[in-house]
Amino acid sequence: MISLGCPKNRVDSEIMLGVLERQGHSIVSDVAEADTVIVNTCGFIDEAKEESIDAILEVVEGKGRTGKRLLVAGCMVNREGAELAREIPEIDGFVSLDQITEVGRIVELGSGEAPLPAPSHATFDHTEPRLLTTGGYGYLKVAEGCDNPCTFCAIPLWRGRFRSRSVESLVEEARRLEEAGVLELCLVAQDTTRYGEDIGLGRHGLVQLVEALLAGTRIPWIRFLYAYPTTLDSELLRLMGTEARFVSYIDMPLQHSHTEMLRSMKRGGTAKKYLELLERARRYAPDVFLRSTFIVGFPGETRAHFDHLLEFVRESRFDHLGGFVYSPQVGTPSADLVGRIPRQTAKRRYEELLEAQRPIALESRQRLLGRRLEVLVEGACEETEHLLQGRHHGMAPDIDGRLLINDGTTEVPALCEVEITEAYADDLVGRIVEDGTRGLEGESATVREAVTAAPQPLTE
Repeated sequence: MISLGCPKNRVDSEIMLGVLERQGHSIVSDVAEADTVIVNTCGFIDEAKEESIDAILEVVEGKGRTGKRLLVAGCMVNREGAELAREIPEIDGFVSLDQITEVGRIVELGSGEAPLPAPSHATFDHTEPRLLTTGGYGYLKVAEGCDNPCTFCAIPLWRGRFRSRSVESLVEEARRLEEAGVLELCLVAQDTTRYGEDIGLGRHGLVQLVEALLAGTRIPWIRFLYAYPTTLDSELLRLMGTEARFVSYIDMPLQHSHTEMLRSMKRGGTAKKYLELLERARRYAPDVFLRSTFIVGFPGETRAHFDHLLEFVRESRFDHLGGFVYSPQVGTPSADLVGRIPRQTAKRRYEELLEAQRPIALESRQRLLGRRLEVLVEGACEETEHLLQGRHHGMAPDIDGRLLINDGTTEVPALCEVEITEAYADDLVGRIVEDGTRGLEGESATVREAVTAAPQPLTE
């Protein structure tokens, strides 16, 4: 399984792997050993689609020599399946978003027709098998789809309308993840802060879910990802400030700061309201870490609009920040807007945005020097086995850099007390001062010989 894109896609991949394993198929992590390769695609922006196409073509390149079967799954199938079938005839079959639990049948058939473009309607619950691929943390997908009218986003066209899962189902799945050794539970959806509105829980639905998860499990860390600024509940911030297990971290993609750009994007709020919201989060949860994401080069963005964004970023003091260069998506309102920004201009603005954030990120990390933090130690550093790597509560998986450990020993994954000894704009360095809680049945790991405790059948 080659799983690309967001954590929501990863959950879909884990369900497919769980279905296949339950039906007796062997899951391997090396493409060379596989009879069937599944590429789970992402179609969010042009770069993501290009990555998916490259992964497909890489499998195609070796397919003729080995006789492998190639199946393509995920977002691009629902959006562009017929086009993929026409342009890449070496693809043997397709798994749409609504066919995730039928993947075993499609694998056994060795083929599957590309569906017509259509939004998904399925919602998967705790009864579906999952093969966990993330080690000490796990994602809990609390809802599918999205109802927001953002003019740049095509996700509702293939993921469908917003639909929440029940609290009971989510608590049961969280218990199973806890039994599997998960130390950190990450709640994800396209619009996580709107959880429960469609099933009668009102505007405090996410608060009710977090409270149920806190009561129903003993998982040490619970976080949520992807807050929408107009639906972020102050009660959620209060809970974050009083409950240690509900970690103080907010990932809130704001997309822009200038009123004209926000209006054109059909995003709620203003720069003033955003700053007030960030101040409120810091007041309710003083140890909170904040992340946001912005789009540059949106149609009609002038230099004055972009300068406004730069000033907003400097004033906001985000601990973590990401960006995208706008790419028009077929079927979205913004694709027809006038005032298209040249690609090279947008790329320069993207680099300028990241450069403006760099000293802010460095300052944020330098404030941690000398502090002792609870850290989820996940395993060996990707570049060298002589370092361990992990994250403190203000760093979400895969997106917020790493905490490298050059002194100390522990089994992994585990929650340990780590003293921060060095700080850089992207990463931190520290030493283990106290071993702690372990999750999965770990193996011994030191800075000289570090191993991960769980296999990683997914590649990204």
